[in-house]
Amino acid sequence: MKARNNILLNLDWITVFLYLILVMLGWINIYAAVYSDEHQSILDMGQRYGKQLIWIIAGIILAIMVLTVDSKFFAAFATHIYIITVLLLVAVLIFGKEVNGARAWFEFGNVALQPAELGKFATNLAVAKCISQFDFKIQKLRSYLILGAIIAIPAILIIMQNDTGSALVFAVFILVFFREGLNGMVLFWGFAAAALFILSLLLDEFQLLIFLITISIITYGVLRLSIKEALIGFLGISGTFGLIWLIDRLIGLGGSPFQLLLITTAIIAVLFIAYGIFYHVKQVWRIFLFFIFAIGISMSVNYFYKNVLVLHQRNRIDEVLGIKTDKLGAGYNVNQSKIAIGSGGFTGKGFLNGTQTKYNFVPEQSTDFIFCTVGEEWGFLGSTFVVSMFLLMLIRLITLAERQRSQFSRVYGYGVACILFFHIAINISMTIGLAPVIGIPLPFFSYGGSSLWAFTILLFIFLRLDASRTENLR
Repeated sequence: MKARNNILLNLDWITVFLYLILVMLGWINIYAAVYSDEHQSILDMGQRYGKQLIWIIAGIILAIMVLTVDSKFFAAFATHIYIITVLLLVAVLIFGKEVNGARAWFEFGNVALQPAELGKFATNLAVAKCISQFDFKIQKLRSYLILGAIIAIPAILIIMQNDTGSALVFAVFILVFFREGLNGMVLFWGFAAAALFILSLLLDEFQLLIFLITISIITYGVLRLSIKEALIGFLGISGTFGLIWLIDRLIGLGGSPFQLLLITTAIIAVLFIAYGIFYHVKQVWRIFLFFIFAIGISMSVNYFYKNVLVLHQRNRIDEVLGIKTDKLGAGYNVNQSKIAIGSGGFTGKGFLNGTQTKYNFVPEQSTDFIFCTVGEEWGFLGSTFVVSMFLLMLIRLITLAERQRSQFSRVYGYGVACILFFHIAINISMTIGLAPVIGIPLPFFSYGGSSLWAFTILLFIFLRLDASRTENLR
């Protein structure tokens, strides 16, 4: 009895209160999104909002069950939970039901379960368990490989289910690693690769090569603290390119600008390396490695874009980047979403008065695009309130994570915050056209039992660990 009283006493009720607010707001907005005059009762169990209420009640029961479990259980059985989840991800590929082109669901009568949602908290437990081992050093190559495998296995299995959006969530664990001592350069290379991916789609080969050369020269000048050397490098490349272009025109080889610039780059690279060796300039090697890395990423983008991403994913990326505009095709969802949110104005149209969502102009309005209902019916003020609730929860979770005495609890807490942050940021961004539509739910808001239960378990495991923080000293 004393242990239970301690849990209730030490439980972070602020986070619990925020959770309940978000869950109830989600339920009300699901009701508004699919409301019809024929089914006016919010307790109609035949409608989505009725089913969501059942899942909310079941979620609260799950939360209570998690809080009654001994906090040491999660660290002790983290690996087992992870392995079971991986097996479920394999099994769903064989026995799962295909929904919207993704074989990602187990169906039990009228109830469907998506193992990919469970994979988030299971992987978070495994990552926390791995990092909290006594002899674990995150700076070692062996550690990179182990953590990479823990994340990659479920991510690859989810990609095989044709659910790339859910798989992308696992990339956010790099932020957790960074908090635990990961070299900042790894984070830099990750962001650089993402930026190069986007630039490779926006620029042609000639423009991209010019951009990379310019960035390399500027970076060299900054590292060497010498504008003079950077200027000499720029003039040297420009002069060499001009000379090769002139020779090409005189001889009549007919090379394209890109081919000529590539030859120029090869010549300059040889001279650059020779200069670095002769004068023992370390910055030369760093710039050269960055340049090779950038060229490698850029050359692989075309293959990845055409052979890994499916057509509708490429179309959505093209729409966001402005490469193509198709408001009746790939861009229809986002266009209708922006119309709905924009029509809400400052204060919104009022509860149940949203015309865009009420008359089904916005696809997936109760799941991936639930934020449209908030924007249309509650306007800028309502949207700001919802976003503020999410931000308060994220800030609170980071605060709780920092006060943990156990490394396992701290790592897990940061994992919870990062996973929720990714979902919130990407989901809201895709409804307003700032990110491609990748089909991930808004935590505690979107319709669906699997996501609600998974987020609830994810959150309340951490709250259980936090309630016992004075006991968990590992």
